[in-house]
Amino acid sequence: PPEIIERVKSGERPSFRPSANVGCHMEELGQLMQHCWAEDVLERPDFNQIKVQLRRFNRESSSNILDNLLSRMEQYANNLEELVEERTQAYLEEKRKAEALLYQILPHSVAEQLKRGETVQAEAFDSVTIYFSDIVGFTALSAESTPMQVVTLLNDLYTCFDAIIDNFDVYKVETIGDAYMVVSGLPVRNGKLHAREVARMALALLDAVRSFRIRHRPQQQLKLRIGIHTG
Repeated sequence: PPEIIERVKSGERPSFRPSANVGCHMEELGQLMQHCWAEDVLERPDFNQIKVQLRRFNRESSSNILDNLLSRMEQYANNLEELVEERTQAYLEEKRKAEALLYQILPHSVAEQLKRGETVQAEAFDSVTIYFSDIVGFTALSAESTPMQVVTLLNDLYTCFDAIIDNFDVYKVETIGDAYMVVSGLPVRNGKLHAREVARMALALLDAVRSFRIRHRPQQQLKLRIGIHTG
């Protein structure tokens, strides 16, 4: 009824509870009902305690209605626990995927600040080294290839590059078409080591390109054009 809903929503004190006619049931059963309505959750009995008490109340009865009710209550509790566990695992899996995507888009330090709900402050870096590269003749190669062949080529190449740069103190900023941009010295400062890290990484990428094979053109040698700037 609407009046009951309004009383519950209003949060009146003492808390509103249903009225029970004590004369219509056992005194012990009435006490059990009141315990289930307790304001303090620690005073409320769990399903196992309720089951034990109800079985004790019904010990001398030949009816199996109460047993059926208890069985349903127990099944409901078990199903609820399984549902909560399933939803929790699904939530944790989605959270893991979201965090993995966040780490791919943003620097680890920035992602951690966002996860903590902090405001990310802009920083100035006095000295860093930036690496740019692209594929020589990529426009002509793309014109002679299907869209899926181009996508496969770039995916294979960038997967190879990503595995290599993990061995150096660098951060991949972005990829635009065949352009690959990497920086060292930010977001984590590394003193004067950024130029060395980028130079070594560039040599490693050049070495990898020599043995890289284009799936739809295995006989064609891929060439990489690299630019590096420090400042």
